[in-house]
Amino acid sequence: MRRLQPVRGTHDILPEDGLKQRHVMETARKLAERYGFAEISTPIFEFTEVFQRTLGETSDVVTKEMYTFKDRGGDEITLRPEYTAGIARAVVSGGLGRQLPLRFFAHGPMFRYERPQRGRLRQFHQIDVEIIGVAEPQADIEVISLGADILEALGVLGSTELEINSLGDAESRLAYRDALVTYFSVHRDGLSAESQERLKRNPMRILDSKDEGDRVLVAKAPRMEDFLNEESSALFDAVLSGLDVLGVRYRKNPHLVRGLDYYSHTAFEFVTRELGAQGAVIAGGRYDGLMETMGGPPTPAIGWAGGIERLAMLAVGVPDAPRPIALVPVGDDVQDAAMQLARDLRHSGFVVDLGYRGNVTRRMRRADRIGARVALFLGENELERDVVTLRDLDSGRQQELARNALETALKSLE
Repeated sequence: MRRLQPVRGTHDILPEDGLKQRHVMETARKLAERYGFAEISTPIFEFTEVFQRTLGETSDVVTKEMYTFKDRGGDEITLRPEYTAGIARAVVSGGLGRQLPLRFFAHGPMFRYERPQRGRLRQFHQIDVEIIGVAEPQADIEVISLGADILEALGVLGSTELEINSLGDAESRLAYRDALVTYFSVHRDGLSAESQERLKRNPMRILDSKDEGDRVLVAKAPRMEDFLNEESSALFDAVLSGLDVLGVRYRKNPHLVRGLDYYSHTAFEFVTRELGAQGAVIAGGRYDGLMETMGGPPTPAIGWAGGIERLAMLAVGVPDAPRPIALVPVGDDVQDAAMQLARDLRHSGFVVDLGYRGNVTRRMRRADRIGARVALFLGENELERDVVTLRDLDSGRQQELARNALETALKSLE
């Protein structure tokens, strides 16, 4: 029998990593609440059409990366590869369009069949924010500002750079697409096989190719900013001006594009060089055409997603797990009393470890192994006098305390 292992591209989140990831998620949630975002959660699987219709049937996610299967009822189902499409579906199917504007925060697992490497998994976790129903550039500015605030709170902002570009509206993109097709068609033989295929399906994706030969050609390719119409240019200028007002530093990157069909206007990424090839820790943009493809009315929207695993790798100042209290019953006759004391202390907010077996020596070895802050000894003698013996495991000092003074003493040691 072969040894059982996690499926390739997945991993167990053990306590140490779990503490870091929870810190990322809770930091993001707290700051999103300050910005007025309400938490939402959508199913981890949807009808495949939700993603095919919104991500575009030629996108890499749909053609190469989705986990799709038929359920027992014969419906084609896909595990969630990203949050935005599911949230848009929830807005349309839930009739939330009458409550615009909407501001959502979400977090949870995503699934993509990708080549696993550092910072890239097949099951991974994201934080996500969306503003739906706001066409004004203030929405773009605010979601980017929130991203910067989250990165700063995690101690990550200084090691990242905000890259930003405008993809323009449909009219601007069509003109730009034609220019790219003309340019890359002349140099088709110099393109990688993948970019030659992209030239047929989605030529803008050539701009973010990692192939060295492609990058030489991309450097001389037409730039989107030269094809923005007046409206698109004005929106982009307003976004950049707002970021300047808030002191959010950025770098314009004319080659920054999006592989998903629903994006328009502002596209941005916070990138780092500390994670190798997987440099984007937050990425997003405006998707004014998405709601319409879902069967709703035309609705402006913008949002971003951040990789929890990647952010956890970079985060500094992650708080330690609280050090527990080791409760050590001395003798079999005090087991029930020890369980009651443990429950009372937990109700008061203390973390209590109650060993299940072993003599005092063995239980104290466990207390040392789990990093307990104090040990509480409860024997028949203490029980009769309604006291507890407390040992400070940092200093070694030991004292006897009345039961009604115990919680005060424990709080003074926190």
